[in-house]
Amino acid sequence: MRETGARLIVVAMSTSHTYTQLNTQPVLSSAAWARVCALIYDPFLCVAEAAGMRAARKTLVDQATGRVLEVGAGTGLNVPHYPPAARELILVEPEPAMRRRLERRVRRSERQAAIIDASAEQLPFADRSVDTVVCTLVLCTVEHPDRALAEIARVLRPGGQLLFIEHVRAESPALAWWQDRLLDRWRRFACGCRCNRATVELMRACGFEVKASKASWRAMPPIVRPLMSGRAQLRGLVHG
Repeated sequence: MRETGARLIVVAMSTSHTYTQLNTQPVLSSAAWARVCALIYDPFLCVAEAAGMRAARKTLVDQATGRVLEVGAGTGLNVPHYPPAARELILVEPEPAMRRRLERRVRRSERQAAIIDASAEQLPFADRSVDTVVCTLVLCTVEHPDRALAEIARVLRPGGQLLFIEHVRAESPALAWWQDRLLDRWRRFACGCRCNRATVELMRACGFEVKASKASWRAMPPIVRPLMSGRAQLRGLVHG
């Protein structure tokens, strides 16, 4: 049992989108830039959310059931879309500035949720204790995605599901070349995001069976537009 290993931050209950040039290098410290990113995150994504990502989030998380763990919940853009079938909602977010905005969004929502300070690579939950894990635009950013996927595999109950939307390495050789070329600049701007990560292939290498469809993150820079959205279950434990 590892659930006592994390700090419970809050249990909340209640009944101009601007593109930045990719050669921008933050002059602030990493901690200060993380605070800036948390502040501008929702405005930066607002056009993309209206252009289809909000609907994609709703379609994805509407499949969540039982005890639900969202990894890297950010500012909480998924929170309004969780269905009643998600009977228990746990939101993990390691970045303090993001977490503060997440807390405010949960308080304003009609959801009951626990917000926990933890990393994707070290989830403070017991083995086989979660029915659904949700990751949206997260696995591109974690430092060790293989460890994060191993942790997700560990906490999922037999037959449990990983629901995800992730931007991925482009199939187009030309766009993939630009992803590689601009990786470091984008990573500095986007607080660690790796725009060229082949996430679905990594999921499969980590023992997941993946059913996913291609999509596009409209109104975003081309290097992060290729998306994969779907459902993954541990190989050999797939139900239904």
